[in-house]
Amino acid sequence: MTPRRPGGSSRARAIEKRAVRRIAPSAVTSRDAAAKPPAVPATPRVPIAGVSYSFHGDSETVRVPMWVTDLESFRRWAVSDEAPENVPVHFLDGEVWIDMSKEQVFSHVRIKQELLRVLGNVVKETRQGDMFPDGLLLTNVEAALSGNPDGTFISRETFREKRVRLVEGKKSGCVELEGTPDMVLEVLSDSSVKKDRELLRELYWKAGIPEYWIVDGRGDAVEFTILKHTTRGYSAVRNASGWLKSPVFGKSFRLTRRLDELGHPDFVLDVK
Repeated sequence: MTPRRPGGSSRARAIEKRAVRRIAPSAVTSRDAAAKPPAVPATPRVPIAGVSYSFHGDSETVRVPMWVTDLESFRRWAVSDEAPENVPVHFLDGEVWIDMSKEQVFSHVRIKQELLRVLGNVVKETRQGDMFPDGLLLTNVEAALSGNPDGTFISRETFREKRVRLVEGKKSGCVELEGTPDMVLEVLSDSSVKKDRELLRELYWKAGIPEYWIVDGRGDAVEFTILKHTTRGYSAVRNASGWLKSPVFGKSFRLTRRLDELGHPDFVLDVK
């Protein structure tokens, strides 16, 4: 982990599901059962110096320091010891978006595992570049965007032409990627539909990302969309009997849903 930003204010904003209150860091716990403040809308937005905050999902407590007021301060916080571990955080054109919901085992975790497994193998076999799973911080300054995609592909050419640069941490190693990758992936959950279908679709396009993959495995039939960058926005590639052609990877993909031997949802990404 990178070191905590020196000189940060000790004041913080703590958020629980359906509750908003300002407390000191020493009073923060992972679940504050003692105090139950008045209920407010499930996705409150509290403006601070022009930045709004949205908290989505299950009941957890997350502290956002008061010095997080813009993209640059968000980036410092997101890679610091003060940021929550294993909780996706995003800066979306002036809004700090924190998704505190748990990832559903089958419609999110299992489907993401299959997509990253297959795409990772394709990239490794063709030596096209690097396929990164979730966990990295991706930032594009021009689009006022910083966040944690479910998957990110960066080609060798993109690295060589410095369309993406590696950001070193204060201690060691790379903690962030800045620029325009070749492809990003988002798997929908109940709390991320608006973010993935609307907010990120616009911001990933503004960032110039050539391909945006959106997958929704929550229903009986999986929804799989490949969006390609055009001058007027993203446009879905043509579906040819379930197959979608990816200009970035130069291959066609088909994602299907079935039940495994235990009756659990399973997903298969075919390539040709």
